[in-house]
Amino acid sequence: MKRLVFLTGAGISAESGFSTFRDAGGLWEQYPVEKVATPEGWQADPNLVTDFYNGLRRQLVEARPNLGHRLVAALESHYDVTVVTQNVDDLHERAGSTRVVHLHGELLKVCSSRDPDDPRYRLTLTPGRLEVAHGERAADGSLLRPWIVWFGEAVPNLEQGAEAASQADVFVVVGSSLNVYPAAGLVRYVPAGRPVYVIDPKPVRVSSASPVSVIQQVATQGMATLVRRLAEADGFDPAEVLARAD
Repeated sequence: MKRLVFLTGAGISAESGFSTFRDAGGLWEQYPVEKVATPEGWQADPNLVTDFYNGLRRQLVEARPNLGHRLVAALESHYDVTVVTQNVDDLHERAGSTRVVHLHGELLKVCSSRDPDDPRYRLTLTPGRLEVAHGERAADGSLLRPWIVWFGEAVPNLEQGAEAASQADVFVVVGSSLNVYPAAGLVRYVPAGRPVYVIDPKPVRVSSASPVSVIQQVATQGMATLVRRLAEADGFDPAEVLARAD
């Protein structure tokens, strides 16, 4: 079975009504990036940071996976699919994707502020318990912070994403401008000659040793186009995949 690897960004979740960070609209305008997405911002005002992510979680539970997410999941019927995502939402999982690598953390998880990557002190929040109170602490006694990779922090799952890209038979970028590093560099791990598809309504620059096909559409339309192109190349009925995602 061919390995199909997706790198997804905010553009795939925008049509679900959930935009994070750069496209977060009112929340982002109220809370500048340096105040809510850096270790320095956390140190200066952890209550402000906590309020920002509490607000994002309330937005997330109202969002639903869109056709783009569902088509990514439906392609598991014909490919060995890995999703490497820059997004912190859980929309891929809710759509049915079974192998998702989160490069920038997960919004529904909180962790120790002393050692964010220690799984012993990580908690998964639920729709019934979305908010973290000011001053709430992890089991190690430190303040609970979002399990989000902030600007200036290392990306713990980057190696896992690079490994997936290096094994891709087909690599697909959906809704990512490829401007945020180190995630944008994953396309360079794709073996030379393997096809790369880029789905985005805006022009995206891609540096790759592989042939690049650009589908200049929003994620839902672009994913449907991709399914048809993959079906033509690999000999399956696209209607079956489209129906599975309906």
